[in-house]
Amino acid sequence: MIIDAYNTAQNVRGRSDYLTGAKPGEPPPPHRPFDPSRLIERMDAADVDMAMVCSLAQRIENDFIASLVADHPDRLFGFGQVLPQDDDALETIDRIAEAGLSGLKLHPSMHGYHVADHGLLDPVFARCREHGLAVLINALDDSFCAPFAIEEIAKGFPEVPTIIAHMGAVWNVPEAIIVAERHDHILLETSATLLADVRRAYARVGPRKIVMGTEWPGHDFDLERMKIGKAIEDPADRALIEGGNMARILRL
Repeated sequence: MIIDAYNTAQNVRGRSDYLTGAKPGEPPPPHRPFDPSRLIERMDAADVDMAMVCSLAQRIENDFIASLVADHPDRLFGFGQVLPQDDDALETIDRIAEAGLSGLKLHPSMHGYHVADHGLLDPVFARCREHGLAVLINALDDSFCAPFAIEEIAKGFPEVPTIIAHMGAVWNVPEAIIVAERHDHILLETSATLLADVRRAYARVGPRKIVMGTEWPGHDFDLERMKIGKAIEDPADRALIEGGNMARILRL
């Protein structure tokens, strides 16, 4: 199976140009419900069997993500989100698990905390461990969640598969690779990374520590698969990166 590890789907509303696609100075288009066929058509075009979906960090929409997964259980799996500083953060994680979502996405810079905050993150990781949830951390060249800071929390929870999204690109890729080398449960995700980054990670950590992610609609599945195909020539190793590792994490 080809399983993509990171994509976004949002029930767009509000006045944000970023969320609505409006041109500067123009009124935003009227709210239209998200059409999952757009996502699935692009998956089909690239022979992607299953894809993770999560909401953009600008709007946490766990119920919406859960509804997408419930409507398309053979094609989509979901990661919920939480604000760790909220009083009901752990109860939110309980609801994410009860809704059938597979993991938790954290976006420290967008949500206003540092990932190496043990007081905030230790309880979150402990609750994810309790529910068998994986954790994906947005780490796109971000000082709030640099790879060594992710390691500081994740090393205490080896039972929680932890994915460094974007592999720390642009400047933190070397740190992300070091962290993945040191911990069996920490993996690197490929969206927004350079071809050279994937090749470097593959040479250092091997095929079992990398997962293919596209971050659709910002990128497209066929282009991400082409990048992985160029970086990983061995078919068996490529099969792990393009799906086998996520199947292991999701216990498929």
